[in-house]
Amino acid sequence: MKTLKTLSLIPFFLLILQFSRAQNPRKWTFTQPKMGSPFSIIVYSNDSLKVSSATARAYKLVDSLNQVYSDYDAQSELSILSRKGQSAGVSDALWDILKQSQVAYQKSSGAFDITIGPLVKLWRKARKEKQLPADSVLRKAQVSVGFQWVQMNEKTHAVKLNKSAMQLDLGGIAKGYIAQKVVDFLAKEGLGASLVDAGGDLAMGQAPPSKKAWSVGVNIPSSEELLPRYLLLQNAAVATSGDMYQFVEIDGKHYSHIVNPKTGLGLSHQRNVTVIAPDGATADWLATACSVLPVKKALKLCDSFPNTGLLIAEKKGTMLFKWQNSYFEKMME
Repeated sequence: MKTLKTLSLIPFFLLILQFSRAQNPRKWTFTQPKMGSPFSIIVYSNDSLKVSSATARAYKLVDSLNQVYSDYDAQSELSILSRKGQSAGVSDALWDILKQSQVAYQKSSGAFDITIGPLVKLWRKARKEKQLPADSVLRKAQVSVGFQWVQMNEKTHAVKLNKSAMQLDLGGIAKGYIAQKVVDFLAKEGLGASLVDAGGDLAMGQAPPSKKAWSVGVNIPSSEELLPRYLLLQNAAVATSGDMYQFVEIDGKHYSHIVNPKTGLGLSHQRNVTVIAPDGATADWLATACSVLPVKKALKLCDSFPNTGLLIAEKKGTMLFKWQNSYFEKMME
């Protein structure tokens, strides 16, 4: 009887083990170089075949969108549009991000502007040579900047750039946009618990199994040190814009890689801006715009969007100053 009792427990034990595994999906992490930085995907699932297939197709989606949006690739749809100055009808992928960029330009009063390409090109050269552009060169480039010169036909999706030498640059929105597209794709594939990190722009789906949210750390300006409190988020996106890694000193002055459309120069304040938003594109462009705007205007802008949080951490000498709205505070543990 003793032996029979022992044997009778084995199937029950296996059932409990299988149930436990079903309730605790495995964490899968993938990283590939995309768009000039690491592009990471985290998903939870016990179906290895589904994970392998879905993530492979997700990375193909990233490549296909980058071929549309890249300003480094001369053959991208964006580059061809900039070069020709018009298109009888752009792809749905390009139209959608142009429409979102138009809204961003209007809402931010021009602090976010994808027509900034000529100024970005000049500033990349200035950073490389560590020499400011001449005022005359800056003024000439600024003539071609301004989203008001972009003509968009709602019916045909035709786009025309109404100033010569215009160049579109999606650097302040594309990574967040693509990260969100990947999260949405994975959800349709049955992988709802996912997080995508597109070079620091985060988009996330449902919380990991047995967790109430994803935990996200925020950097102190000009440091790899994290603020003591973490964000707890799901079905949201986070973007941080700052000059911790990309900056240059010219004539003893600190300049960021982020260009102010109004001046044509890199920002000179040491500021990290972190934005929480319902989607990756919005988080990305708001982080850029709020880096440019004065603090009060940045807070007002983010407060005009639902479920949107803002933290500005600015370093002045040895002092660190912080401003945040109520939604950002609500999302911190």
